[in-house]
Amino acid sequence: MKSIHLLLVEDNPDDIFLTRRAFKDSQRVESISVVEDGVAAIQFLRRQGDFATARRPDLILLDLNLPKKDGREVLAEVKQDPELLSIPIVVLTTSSSIEDIEQAYALHANCYLTKPVDMHQFVSVVQGIESFWMCLAQLPEA
Repeated sequence: MKSIHLLLVEDNPDDIFLTRRAFKDSQRVESISVVEDGVAAIQFLRRQGDFATARRPDLILLDLNLPKKDGREVLAEVKQDPELLSIPIVVLTTSSSIEDIEQAYALHANCYLTKPVDMHQFVSVVQGIESFWMCLAQLPEA
């Protein structure tokens, strides 16, 4: 069983806490890196500045509503970069807008999930991500 490295791109401290908590006992998640804005996400993925030694993530959990550069821009940049485009991106956001969903898939998101407001449902969604992306799906090698 391969353990994976996640990149969580999220600016809400409560959602960061809940996501970490949901993966806390995971046998499959080796580590989680967190960046809180879109500019930092791109720097992390390209190993620039403070992120020069960052580990390439096996999976990205991406919020759409981010400061500095929103998730849509991050998604577009990652999926246009030949070095990064194979990294699966799960959009995990509060928006259930059909326009956001369609745009995310048009930008080649691998999955779109709306964050539940209930803490227990949120943890269940994150555990569902683990069940699918880390148990059933085959992720590309870095």
